[in-house]
Amino acid sequence: MVNATGAIEQAAPRWTALHFAALLGGNVALAVGPWFVRQADSGPVSAGFWRLLLAVPLLFALAFWNREKVIGYRPSTWLAIAGAGVFFGLDIASWHIGIGMTRMANATLFGNSGSLVVIAVGLYALHRTPRRNEWLAFALAIAGSAVLLGRSLEIGRTTLVGDLFCITAGLLYAGYILLLQKPRAHLGSWSLVAWSSVAGAPIMLATALLVGEPVWPTLWWPLVALALLGQVTGQGLLIYAMRHFTPLVFGLALLTQPAIAVALGWLAFGEALVPVDFLGMVMVGTGLALARSAQD
Repeated sequence: MVNATGAIEQAAPRWTALHFAALLGGNVALAVGPWFVRQADSGPVSAGFWRLLLAVPLLFALAFWNREKVIGYRPSTWLAIAGAGVFFGLDIASWHIGIGMTRMANATLFGNSGSLVVIAVGLYALHRTPRRNEWLAFALAIAGSAVLLGRSLEIGRTTLVGDLFCITAGLLYAGYILLLQKPRAHLGSWSLVAWSSVAGAPIMLATALLVGEPVWPTLWWPLVALALLGQVTGQGLLIYAMRHFTPLVFGLALLTQPAIAVALGWLAFGEALVPVDFLGMVMVGTGLALARSAQD
């Protein structure tokens, strides 16, 4: 919810198990995305363009199916959606470039750096510092993410540029989330994701052409999977869940993606899990549970 000045209000948002499942499910879907980007043969930024474009018809169909308002918004709402789309297009472009220039662990961790901005802005809107349980939740989630990615995280000259692209992407994603706070208070999630995709797709296409990437793919299945999982499922679920959680819970939920990425590596690629990985997962989960309980 947003007040007249545009600040995020956190006056006891209500959530159910379904909302929390949507929050986690959206992060699961987004965590799978980098694997499909690596499989695409159209270039990483072009893959992001197809992710948005291929998802648009289905997103609008879902909006109409759920009888959501898709036209007739106020000018301020159109402006917020357009701005969010630009931020999101630049976010995906920057992150997809970074994925190809750094390690998967780095991309996962730095790509979620925007969660810190979401948390900070939410607390600033309340004019307070984190409470004791919130500090503990935050510390556990950050430490758990570091533990999970510590064995594969590699920071050096060879990954620096890619890391910077992923950090930039995380900050741009925070701008996307914050710009959608106000329209999400009274509009449907599918219509918001649909219109932000429409606004973001030209940004991604222009970026792909600017960097000289091939746009037209010969391999379509990674792009279709990226559109269905990353844009329709991932973004749809997160925007749906957004209004029901404080920025602290929402931001910490984004930090579950490293845990999901490690679990997917074990399930899909047979990567070994060691006891410290389970410790990291427990720490992230405990941090999110503490943050969620502080909202009750």
